[in-house]
Amino acid sequence: MENSSSSSSSNSIYRECLRNHAASLGSYATDGCGEFTLDVDVSSSSLQCAACGCHRNFHRKVTCPGAMEGLQIGGSGDIMEYSGGDVGRIEMGERSSRKRFRTKFSAEQKEKMLAFAEKLGWKLQRREVDDEIERFCKSVGVTRQVFKVWMHNHKNNSNSSNSSANLSSLTQ
Repeated sequence: MENSSSSSSSNSIYRECLRNHAASLGSYATDGCGEFTLDVDVSSSSLQCAACGCHRNFHRKVTCPGAMEGLQIGGSGDIMEYSGGDVGRIEMGERSSRKRFRTKFSAEQKEKMLAFAEKLGWKLQRREVDDEIERFCKSVGVTRQVFKVWMHNHKNNSNSSNSSANLSSLTQ
């Protein structure tokens, strides 16, 4: 059976059908179709599934990473190398397991950023202080973007009446 990855130029395959056949009844029921199969009896411009009759858009789309050139996707979802090598299971459709890097600030950096942000009025929009902002960021050891995000995340905390309590909460 031919799946959509061989019928289209993209690196996508279409898996199980997600169409809710009981939506009009206020319930949820799928037809159990496991994979989109192009119906060859219908014209080539039609994207109806031969197994369930639903349009291809109802099937879950799985995009294969484009960096895996030289690999072929088997019908079972396994990925095989053309060299006849090992079969490696790769969960397609899952995002990378790498987490976003979270910037950690020292207490000294936080105190300096708090004082400078208050001096700027919690805004980085004035062009006449760009050089001063760049010098400050270099002296503290952060990029302008990181400082901008820090200011955005902490500007509401600075509006409290007790600035000493605010300072301690920002530097912890």
